[in-house]
Amino acid sequence: MDVLVEDGVIKQVSPGLTAPAGADVIDATGKYVTPGLIDMHVHLRDPGLEYKEDIVSGTKAAVAGGFTSVCCMPNTKPTIDNKAIASYVVTKAKHEGFCNVFPVGSITHGLSGDRMAEMGELKESGCVAVSDDGRPVANAELMMRALQYAHGIGIMVITHAEELSLVGQGTMNEGATSTELGLKGIPRVAEDIATARDIMLAEYTGTPIHIAHVSTKGAVRIIRDAKARGVRVTCETAPHYFTLTDEAVRGYNTNAKMNPPLREADDVAAIKEGLSDGTIDCIATDHAPHHLDEKDVEFNEAMNGIIGLETSLALSLKLVQDGVLDLQQMVYKMSCNPSNILGLNRGTLAPGAIADITVIDPAAVWTVEKEQLASKSKNSPFLGWQLTGRAMATIVDGTVAYTR
Repeated sequence: MDVLVEDGVIKQVSPGLTAPAGADVIDATGKYVTPGLIDMHVHLRDPGLEYKEDIVSGTKAAVAGGFTSVCCMPNTKPTIDNKAIASYVVTKAKHEGFCNVFPVGSITHGLSGDRMAEMGELKESGCVAVSDDGRPVANAELMMRALQYAHGIGIMVITHAEELSLVGQGTMNEGATSTELGLKGIPRVAEDIATARDIMLAEYTGTPIHIAHVSTKGAVRIIRDAKARGVRVTCETAPHYFTLTDEAVRGYNTNAKMNPPLREADDVAAIKEGLSDGTIDCIATDHAPHHLDEKDVEFNEAMNGIIGLETSLALSLKLVQDGVLDLQQMVYKMSCNPSNILGLNRGTLAPGAIADITVIDPAAVWTVEKEQLASKSKNSPFLGWQLTGRAMATIVDGTVAYTR
């Protein structure tokens, strides 16, 4: 097929199209042409933490990774919990960003967990969801009221599923590896209990809910069972949860420290099964940039999180190469489903749609090198890895935002 784009809109998709006079032509022979990739879980650190990342560098990394849209989480400084901060993000992204940026507002004021933010105001200001990502809403009554209120105004709740009383001072997954390394562990059940609670609240209130960064076999099972009985639950996982295990922490590698932590081989197998059978709806990066000084410290003191915008596509294509997903399933999880869940009106190549398009070279072989990454921060566990598959061109609103 050929794809014709005019005035930021897909005009025609058909074999054998003739390019109009003066048109820019991208030869995508042997490449994949897909709806623009959408990452529904990133941390752009803007405002307030721009030494780690900002809207400009973060969106530059996004288009280099093939993403035409990203949804940025609210744990900025100050928090995206009011109209002024949400409007700042929208305006800066519109004028300086390389791709679409959709802010996610906070569920509670200042991520405090004790007072609901003005969700209606956040939605009016451009927020496409609310989340206290980085922390759960520990108070079950407040979470229930938040779900009811969000349902009433039509905004998605994204939950960070974690029972903090079980986490304590834990720094990695609880298991044989944590015992050998002498590091305090975080039990899988901390995620499972919180996942079950939030699904039960969503079921009770009849409200859609989205579970962020699923990492355990128990959470996959709980979500699968909930979907089977008709609960309106969707979820995401991240490439590191289907690529790495807690063995990556050996050597006290702080670039393998994240929240939720890397789990064990049976969890990785369950994540892959959940992706394959449709239990897990989306692949998101949880792109979490940190300065070198926040990672080059003792493991217990290092901050949680890794960058992922520029490696996600290749790691997800590995699922296709390994037969876990077919290409169409991968595109649904990285574009169509995030758009549909959040109501972004993207994730399609249908004529009349906004021309957000990713051109993928599935055969490109490349090495992850610090110097080549567009993100300000370089905290990736995949540094030095040789990967296959890369974005060749990223087109945002009909304009070529990136070419390789």
